[in-house]
Amino acid sequence: MIFEQIATGGCQSYLLGCDASHSAILIDPHLNQIDRYLGLAARDGLRIRYVLDTHTHADHFSAAKELGKQLDVPVVTSKLSPAPYASFKLEDGEILRVGNMRLKAMHTPGHTRDSMCILAEDRIFTGDTLLIGGTGRTDLPTGDPDQLYDSLFGRVLKQDPALLVYPAHDYKGRSHSTIGDEIAANPRLQKRDRAEFIAMMNQLNLDAPTHLTEALRTNMSGGKTVEQLLAEASAHVPFVSMAELAERVNRNDLGLILLDVREKDAFAEGHIPGARHLPRGQLELRVNSELPDPTQRILVACEFGRISTLAAATLRELGYTKAAALDGGIKAWRESGLPMTTL
Repeated sequence: MIFEQIATGGCQSYLLGCDASHSAILIDPHLNQIDRYLGLAARDGLRIRYVLDTHTHADHFSAAKELGKQLDVPVVTSKLSPAPYASFKLEDGEILRVGNMRLKAMHTPGHTRDSMCILAEDRIFTGDTLLIGGTGRTDLPTGDPDQLYDSLFGRVLKQDPALLVYPAHDYKGRSHSTIGDEIAANPRLQKRDRAEFIAMMNQLNLDAPTHLTEALRTNMSGGKTVEQLLAEASAHVPFVSMAELAERVNRNDLGLILLDVREKDAFAEGHIPGARHLPRGQLELRVNSELPDPTQRILVACEFGRISTLAAATLRELGYTKAAALDGGIKAWRESGLPMTTL
């Protein structure tokens, strides 16, 4: 087996390749690492044939949909996954063939309803069902401590003690463990009585993941993240530096339309000299009357430089082909001591 483990903070992804055919599968990919996965596959001479998520992630954004689309390969999940972009859903016990490798699906609900582990040769990819020195939490949507108890003590921990454990998360820099080591030393697995285990899981009182709502929305539906929208907009929008704009302001000759897309109160409290006001929420409805000449150069500004990027991309889609965004926001302009004016 050709094997790569890729860490993104505490998130763990795995690239498995067949020695003979160089066909590969990518397990639990992170949206921020797409180029890295493709680079590793190219370096190792692998062709990714499948992308697999062990469960619906609640703490980060899965790259499964995007990679499935880019590579034109199936997205593999449990049969219970809600993801509409998953075209290959595995039943418990079914085997996925990747070249000469055989990957067996083991349905292990508890952390989430759609959790599954993947058995592959001498190792098991446990998702968030079993972690190194811990287990997946059960207090997030579709989590169930009673089901997790059955998945762990009735299935996962009955595997060969020598089996290598590769989880979807580890926050202490550890790469893997074994079933035997986890049975012996994992604190949560010492609660072998069902009632005691369930009580322990219900009393963990863990903080919610930072991106819980957005991660569940995108991973369950296939919708885009805010960062994806910004990245797509940035790819089609040129930027103008604050230094260049400051020079134009200082010589009192902007030579373009400076469009401030913040709300009315923010604009009134302070804006860049010469700026015109058009709130982002009214842009599409007022653009024809406010910006009658689509050939003019337009520079869009906002407080932090994010909404202005989206607004400039919208203007370019509407035919304002010389629209650009300020590289940085009005907050950075103000903190740099550059000139401001008020109404």
